[in-house]
Amino acid sequence: MSDRGSMLAQPLRRPPAGRLVAYVGLLLLGAVTGLAGALVQAGWFPGGLLLALLGAAGLFLGGARALGSRGGAVAPAAGWMIGVVVLTAGRPEGDFLFGAGGGSYLFLLGGMALAVICATLAFGRQPVGDEVRLGK
Repeated sequence: MSDRGSMLAQPLRRPPAGRLVAYVGLLLLGAVTGLAGALVQAGWFPGGLLLALLGAAGLFLGGARALGSRGGAVAPAAGWMIGVVVLTAGRPEGDFLFGAGGGSYLFLLGGMALAVICATLAFGRQPVGDEVRLGK
């Protein structure tokens, strides 16, 4: 078999325990950010909506920067989705945390769009550093 065969199949390794703890922490922080954003966005309408979306974007990009991978953006985005969609969507008593206004829909759709954008633009597998020369 050629050199190509050795490059194709490599076994997956389990991530270190510290990385798993970081992912769980980012997931929980994403849920808290989503719940806080759900409360703030309706309270001070244009400013609260911008504050909530900027907080979510900062968390998504900060997680990606801290862990150096796209998973660092996906973990808080998943927590945000759990916090916003599942926990605030509705309860058996019929209470809703979101109003029927346009700000709520902008918060939901804007947060989802930010999650996708931040996970897509997050750092890939390129080496980082001043001494790295790509294309050599």
